Amino acid sequence: MSFQSMEEYKAYCVENNLSMWEAVLQADVEEQGITREHSLKKMQNMWKVMKENLDNYDRDLMSRSNLVGKDGGQMEDYLEKGETLCGDFVAKVMANALKMGCNNACMKRIIAAPTAGACGVIPAVFVTYYREKGISDEKMVEALYISAGIGNVIGERAFLAGASGGCQAEIGSAAAMAAGAITYLRGGTIDQAFNACAMSLKNLMGLVCDPVGGLVEVPCVKRNVIGAVDALTAADMALAGIESQIPVDQVIDAMREVGEKMDISLKETGIGGVAGTPKAQEITKHLF
Repeated sequence: MSFQSMEEYKAYCVENNLSMWEAVLQADVEEQGITREHSLKKMQNMWKVMKENLDNYDRDLMSRSNLVGKDGGQMEDYLEKGETLCGDFVAKVMANALKMGCNNACMKRIIAAPTAGACGVIPAVFVTYYREKGISDEKMVEALYISAGIGNVIGERAFLAGASGGCQAEIGSAAAMAAGAITYLRGGTIDQAFNACAMSLKNLMGLVCDPVGGLVEVPCVKRNVIGAVDALTAADMALAGIESQIPVDQVIDAMREVGEKMDISLKETGIGGVAGTPKAQEITKHLF
């Protein structure tokens, strides 16, 4: 699907009398020349794999660098004590985001959503919501279509890769995709979904990509937590009627501008930001 803007996305919905998810499905069918059933089957499989991936987390498995792996288990242990500041639901989202990020670092199967480095944001929000609220699989597949439509626009107008635009392009985009879709799931309008996208993306604008040792582990895994929680807060604000004063397309354009101005050392090179700190250099020297 190749919507060039969120306004075009909305117009397509209105002109064809389609819901947000149906518009993306229809665009996918038209552009790829496939059947509706084929498109749905592919998305259903992605949803199935997301759930399986989360369930396949192994708290005893560490990445080859030994930097990450147990984080999801540690968050679960803390959750079970009943002492979390954020409450049960958000803590579960946090734990699931860590699990998926650790799965990626440990070379387990993941879904790039939209990238491997941001693989924990959407599953953490979607799978937790699905299991805690008793939502149907069909509704969750609809949410995936919406997140895909939002990600498509961001990719068309800006970028999704940390090497191109910093981590704002990875975690930021994933948060925007999750925020818009979860807003829809909660009964929000198209405009509310777009406001959620805009607010979540603004919250993470300027986020650099500075992986220690060039590995998608530190600080990447923990940033998935921030992206997931950012999505929830943006969705709640939008559902409360709070609007982004800057339209979502303009926010995406601003993200592109910031990414283009970002120094190359802050774009997945492993030499700037936290990757350039003395401790990070010590870790890198030890690893390589």
